[in-house]
Formats: sequence, structure tokens, C-alpha cells
Amino acid sequence: MAPSDVAIIGTGLHPFGRYPGKSALEMGEDAVIEALADAGVEWSAIQALYAGSMEVKNPEAIVGLLGLTGVPGRAVFTGCATGATSLAMAANAIRLGDADIAIAIGLDKHPRGAFSDHPSVSGLPGWYGEAGLFLTTHFFGMKINRYMHDFGITPITLARAAAKAFRNGAANPRAWRRTPMTEEQILESQYLNYPLTQYMYCSPDEGAAAVVLARADLASKYTDKPIYLRASTLFSRREGAFELLSPSLPLETAPSPTVFAAQAAYEQAGIGPEDVDVAQLQDTDAGSEIIHLAENGFCKDGEQETLLAEGATEIGGKLPVNTDGGLLANGEPVGASGLRQIHELVTQLRGRAGDRQVAGTPRVGYAHLYGAPGTAAVTILST
Repeated sequence: MAPSDVAIIGTGLHPFGRYPGKSALEMGEDAVIEALADAGVEWSAIQALYAGSMEVKNPEAIVGLLGLTGVPGRAVFTGCATGATSLAMAANAIRLGDADIAIAIGLDKHPRGAFSDHPSVSGLPGWYGEAGLFLTTHFFGMKINRYMHDFGITPITLARAAAKAFRNGAANPRAWRRTPMTEEQILESQYLNYPLTQYMYCSPDEGAAAVVLARADLASKYTDKPIYLRASTLFSRREGAFELLSPSLPLETAPSPTVFAAQAAYEQAGIGPEDVDVAQLQDTDAGSEIIHLAENGFCKDGEQETLLAEGATEIGGKLPVNTDGGLLANGEPVGASGLRQIHELVTQLRGRAGDRQVAGTPRVGYAHLYGAPGTAAVTILST
């Protein structure tokens, strides 16, 4: 495995959900305080800050709650990949010598209901919204419907992915949705966008997460279980890729940006998919998790039908996926979601996940993010 010069020494999470009367910045403050305590450092030791949010235009203003130390604070936003971007930028600040200790923060507070806006904010014409195509639920329904047709995936496989998420959420005391659901209940719930039913989609919600990073050679001063950042990649879509906010189906297709992000991350880390012990995959909906299993190199297209039937992605399977319940059980505050993935992987790699702990104490963790406007990010961690 490739050497790493950056280590994660602490993580913090403000559980995702609904918190009337509490601001996104206040949730971020709680996550940072927890991360600092986990790392064993004071706020004054932080030398660089990168904060991401969709709803808060200047999330770096969190310094007003944590203490005005003069720390350089920068806001970042790359859609659903924001958490990976803030983590990568904090790591790069350490690599460049700008900081010995840095922090990545994500926070958001979304209103109820599907994400909505005018297509013009993404460079798309008005008719795109008038046709209903600007609804992300519509896009994900269309994409998995075509994928199921092309590769022989059946609805029960979608239901298995969703049921796994809710089972894992039930074992996670900090998950938002902690009620297990059967495959039958999920299949019988109302369709939102065929073939996806109500309980196959995640929901926008509220929450925050934070990760403290340090120079690898200093990490042992703060923790006896540093987790090393082995790879961090991000790619936007290429001509021909059918991705979120694509205005039409291309005549000549190209692979998803996830494929390129995954390949580059494996190369950076010096490993292959077979070396991953536990994974977090973007599950905006159950169909996305199915597609992303193949795009990240964990199987071939169509093999998901057998993998899920055999329980391969369960906590006790050969590749546990979304052990904390993923987006389906936790919801998606966009700025924080990617750092929630990192928090869960660090918890697993340290052997501290309790009832949802992967057996044998995993050594390699893999995090994948995907979202508008066709952007994918991959992060690989190891002990």
C-alpha cells in the first residue's frame, strides 16, 4: 500500500435528523467539539479549516462559535462530494506545509421535501424543470430503470439494499431512521418514481460532521489509533456520460465519473477492490448503491443480483457496505454527508462500532460520493 503523509486523529458527528431551533452552525460546533476531544487537541491547535455546506453560504463563520484564533478558514462546495473535498483540502494544507493540524467540517440544514431550485442555477434551460427532469428523484428512477433492463436486476434486489440500510441503521444509535423494514414492506410502499418506492430514497435533513487531520509523523502524539489517508480523488463527468442534470440521453455513452475516481484512487493507494474490508457507497436511493457497486469495481454489471441475495454486502458479508445505514437511514445534509462516511469508516477501522462492528477489525476503508452535476469522489483510508 502506498505510504501516507497525513493521518486522521479524530472525528466528530452531530447525528443527522431534524432539530427545530438549532442552526447548522451550532450543529457544526458540536461536531467539532467532539472531533477535538477524540483527537486530544485544543481548538487553538487547529492551523487550517475547510468547511462545506449547501445551505450556509459562509460555513467558515463557525469560528465565531468555536473561538476567534485567527485560523485560516475557507468554504468549499462540490455538491454531494463536498465532504471529500473539504477532507482533501485539509490534507493538502498539511502536505504543503501550511499546517501541522487541520480540520474538515461539514454542516447543513435542509427544508423538508426533495431538493428544488431553478434549472438556470445549473446552466440548464427552463423546459428542463417544466418537464420535471430537475427533480433528482425523477433522474434516479430513470437511471436505475434502464440499468435494471440492461443487466437483469430485479426489484427485490433494490428492496434488499434498502432493507439492509434500515437494519444497519437500527444497530446504529446515532442514525436517524432506526426502524427495521422488511423487503416486502419496502416493495409495497408507494412509488415515487418507478421503479423506486418511498423507502428506497434517502431524505434531505440536518446534521454535521468534522474530521481532524495531522502530519503522519506527529499522529502518535495524539492517538494510539491513527487512520491514514491513502487516496483522495474527484472527477466531473465526461462527454457522453448520463449523469445527474444531464439534459438528454447521449447517443454515444461514456463511463460515469465514479469509474475514473475509483480507478485513480486504487492507483494512488496501491491496492485493488479486493483489498477493501468495509465500504461506504453513495446511496441517494437503493438503485444508486446497486449501480455504484459495479462502478467502484466491486463486481461486474448484473452481478449485484447474486451478491445481495447471498448477503455479501451485509455487516457479516465479504464486503460490508454502509454499515451505519448510509444515506437511507441517516438522510443527507449535503455538506456533512461525506464526512459522516469518514466518521463511520474511522469508527470501523478502530474497532469501535459496537453492534455493527465488522468482524476481524477491518484494515482498509473505502468511501464514495456522487451527485450533481455529475461529480464523483473516492477516499481510501487504512490503519
